[in-house]
Amino acid sequence: MHELAIAEGLVDAVTERLPGTKISEVRLEIGALSGVVADSLRFCFDLATEGTELEGASLQITEPGIQVECRTCGGTFVPDGAGGSGARGVPILLCPCGSADVKVLSGQQLTITSVKVA
Repeated sequence: MHELAIAEGLVDAVTERLPGTKISEVRLEIGALSGVVADSLRFCFDLATEGTELEGASLQITEPGIQVECRTCGGTFVPDGAGGSGARGVPILLCPCGSADVKVLSGQQLTITSVKVA
């Protein structure tokens, strides 16, 4: 379960940036292509924060959708199978023009967007 390592890294990042500060909330963006399961990360966050300045802090997660740009036709699109919250299937990164030469614009991120100090 790599979510525990991610939660520990999150705690380390926040405490390094704000040493000795009580934290009440952490907000994250987790893209659907990041490979991170939000519910597992929430569980691990509670474990990783025990005994730290983040203990008792809430973890707010937003899951932005996937957006892809085709390098062949220049169009942007949401790939088939990319919809639906909580769905962890692998979307098909194939442009409607038929090209598989695509660049992911959104959906791979794992970003701390904000931290609220108590």
